[in-house]
Amino acid sequence: MYLKKPIWSDGPSPTPENPSGSEIGEETDAATMVVEELVTSLNTQRLYRELTLSLRTGLRDARAEFSFLRIRGLRSLLKTLRSIAESDSIIRLFSHTQTISDLQLVPVLFRHSLKEAEDDRVTSLDHIFSVEPMKITSPSTDDEVAVALRVLEGCCLLHPQSTVLAHKHGAVRVMMNILSTRGVLEQGACLDALISILLDSSANQVDFGACNGIEEVAMLMRDKQADENLRLRCGEFLLLLVGHVNGKDRSPIASVNEDIRRLLGEKSASLIWAASQFGSTGDPEQRITALHIQAGRVLESLDMY
Repeated sequence: MYLKKPIWSDGPSPTPENPSGSEIGEETDAATMVVEELVTSLNTQRLYRELTLSLRTGLRDARAEFSFLRIRGLRSLLKTLRSIAESDSIIRLFSHTQTISDLQLVPVLFRHSLKEAEDDRVTSLDHIFSVEPMKITSPSTDDEVAVALRVLEGCCLLHPQSTVLAHKHGAVRVMMNILSTRGVLEQGACLDALISILLDSSANQVDFGACNGIEEVAMLMRDKQADENLRLRCGEFLLLLVGHVNGKDRSPIASVNEDIRRLLGEKSASLIWAASQFGSTGDPEQRITALHIQAGRVLESLDMY
């Protein structure tokens, strides 16, 4: 089958008449502008359709009853978020989708993969005597929780207003529970997601203080029996937190420097405070390397005592 090229894919066709002078230039410029606007509009609509389709597909699996289906959906969403991060225009489209309840990621994460374990005691026997089958939902696996936290992190970084939804679902309390009860894989992802929901969110910062978040992170960092990489991640978390809060007197966690000094000692607290005073370079890889080196120095100072 032969398909003609869409009329909007090329520039304006030449006019049958060929007037000379400035008229032909003005008409050509106007026609070119109209075609460019049309092409841009059509491309935006196409990208939006593809984005919403990708989100709907991932969210459908993320709501499934079985963990292996939820993991598949979460990995699809994570892949979509990484693609979104490559373009400012697509980030704007994604921000628009998060104003639509059916496309919002945060509520689905906390209703399914990050849902806290409920009491399994049987409170009713109605399902035994009825013809309706009992609905069984498989619990979240370690991998599922870790991927869900990565999706939460990406969503809040790309769309800061998602931190409001996270607060409504008690995100800080849920994540502090993960940090204290789960394994190393989930704890590392939890620290990264936690910093993303605390940035510029006073409500989440209040919850973090109420949950004694600094104490929990400091306790993990002081534990010499804990995984070395996890302890390093705790140091990076504190460096990012202090760097963000530093100079903001009205922040609900403005006393973080004093808390760190009390929990980790004067030397470690001084290293963290000093690292937060220097501006970072524009290169993301250099920033990550510098953060890793600084966290290592804090950990070394802590192990000396």
